Amino acid sequence: MRILISMSKEIEKLLKIIEQKLDWGKSETWQTSDFENLNQRILDETGVSLSTSTLRRIWGRVEYKNLPSSTTMNTLAKFAGYENWRAFIKQHTYSDTISPNTDNPPIKKKNFKSKSWVKIAWATVAVVVIISLISMFTVKKAHREINANDYSFSSQPLTREIPNSVIFTYDASVSPTDSVFIQQSWDPGTLTMVKKNLHKHTSVYYEPGFYLAKLFIGNQVVKEHKLIIPTNGWLGTIDNKPIPVYVKQSGFIYKDVMRLTVSEIEKNNIQMAPQPPVIKFFNVGNFEPVSVSNFSFSAEIKNEYKEGAAACQTTAIILVTDDNPIIIPLSIKGCVSELNLLCIDSAVSGKNADLSGLGVDFSNWANVSCKSTANKIQYYVNDKLAYECTRPPKDVHIVGMAYIFKGTGAVRNIKLNNKDSVVFHAF
Repeated sequence: MRILISMSKEIEKLLKIIEQKLDWGKSETWQTSDFENLNQRILDETGVSLSTSTLRRIWGRVEYKNLPSSTTMNTLAKFAGYENWRAFIKQHTYSDTISPNTDNPPIKKKNFKSKSWVKIAWATVAVVVIISLISMFTVKKAHREINANDYSFSSQPLTREIPNSVIFTYDASVSPTDSVFIQQSWDPGTLTMVKKNLHKHTSVYYEPGFYLAKLFIGNQVVKEHKLIIPTNGWLGTIDNKPIPVYVKQSGFIYKDVMRLTVSEIEKNNIQMAPQPPVIKFFNVGNFEPVSVSNFSFSAEIKNEYKEGAAACQTTAIILVTDDNPIIIPLSIKGCVSELNLLCIDSAVSGKNADLSGLGVDFSNWANVSCKSTANKIQYYVNDKLAYECTRPPKDVHIVGMAYIFKGTGAVRNIKLNNKDSVVFHAF
């Protein structure tokens, strides 16, 4: 129990340092979009993605009784400016222990008993250092023995329906350690320990999209591969943890529009207040992949709910690729500061960039488009250039799309072109 209390105090110190760095005000007032923005900031600075749910747990927004993983704490410490979690603990434990009180200097007294304790303390430190050095040597030795060519890793989705179980086949029998893990996506929270002498592991994917599956030996990635979880046509979901609510196609697909009404949402026992649900429409893996080097996309979109906590009418269009996605965020004009745009490898926050062009009046349909031109990817709203970014030189292909609404909304006139050829057209 003492260890847990001590760790909790150290975590609180680290979180306070991060809050001071961000300067976003009291963390108690942070919204979901703030945690999403923090996720992107951490990814940009550390190269590690901590999921929004993980960050919410760390900051106490979700009840969670276990201590955070070492990966989570090392990443947060690095984001705060330290080498790792151990370095943070060492520095702050030292600072707390050696903190002179200049107002009331201690009275020097000879204390032979305290000297004995000092000797014992130094002896303990010496033992810990020796054990640490031995452990470091052992880990480095094991690390040197790992050859990625000695391992295999593949996967096979079982269906085109969602949820979808995926069978991972792996061979890690030569691993010098029992610490063998499979991570089913970019989220470290999906890291699962597997037995090194077995060869099969299954995972359930509750949402479609692009994932990067990884095989770890210890903390080293030895194999990874791309994994597309497709849909059977259009898929509609209502966010719910841990499993989304799946909506029948007849509940949101009409002749000339895709729309999920409030009454249809409430039929699924989902309340619109105090926090409105997040609605998603997916279509993944149902058309030929389109290169981002020469594409154009357009759709008409409308967020149809603005009551209570949905006043910002936060909306997003996601072009799913076989790499990082293209995300086109939208909201009313007054909330563009909360938007986060993603251009494959380039993340842009409304906190430090002008995303006012992505602010719209949802009382009318918004015509949203995106296209590549030369080495740029350009974002348009109602035929006006809203933002542009540099297109990465690597070969990336669009494999699907998603539409996300806080509250609910509608989409129509969807078109995706490869050069001048229409690849996908709906509604």
